Amino acid sequence: MDQNVDRSAQPDDGEASPVAEIVDWVAREIIEGRLVAGDDLNSVELAKRFGVSRTPAREALFVLSREGLVDWSPRRRPRVSAVNLKDVREIYQLRAILYAQVSLAIVENATDDDIASLWRAHQRLAEVAALGDVDGYFWANVAFRDEELRVSRNGIFKEVLDSMRMRTNRLRHLSTTLPGRLQRSCADHKRLCEAYAERDGTLAAALNRSIVLSALHAIEQAWTTHVDER
Repeated sequence: MDQNVDRSAQPDDGEASPVAEIVDWVAREIIEGRLVAGDDLNSVELAKRFGVSRTPAREALFVLSREGLVDWSPRRRPRVSAVNLKDVREIYQLRAILYAQVSLAIVENATDDDIASLWRAHQRLAEVAALGDVDGYFWANVAFRDEELRVSRNGIFKEVLDSMRMRTNRLRHLSTTLPGRLQRSCADHKRLCEAYAERDGTLAAALNRSIVLSALHAIEQAWTTHVDER
């Protein structure tokens, strides 16, 4: 797969373990909407799909439960967790604050090569937005955010945001599904890159905060169609 969904299940040597592979596959199915809230997750079926014993399958489900994507109550089969709009708002309000600070750190710490790397990440956003590829745009956006964290050179911000990675990815994918959303988001990220290039921390922070809150507004708009019907 092009993107590793959860680094916490990845071994130190970078090689994908059976647990990591199962976590990545199930998380991607949930994030991209092929598995929805309430769907059962059978460890036996997962073990057969990946050609492993039930132990790594159960370990993977435990990781997903810890990350908030799976509800695994006592004496009940694991299932895809439901999403609460109140929690969504709280998560996005926190992300808005954090990414504003990330932008300030980028302006302070990024080299010219780092800014060029962000422009390359944006170019990929523009390419998939032009195709109307929702999944492609989502994963390109994940890569852009990862690059922002890298060039910010702030390990604390990265640690906090990575801790919410799987849960927020599920929400972020939902935010890309509204008509016209890809093009608006791409334009916003272009303005953000321009602010980085101009080394305008105040503007970059305001733009990044606005981008996150705009995504929250898109989720709220899409909520009835994509969540309540399920």
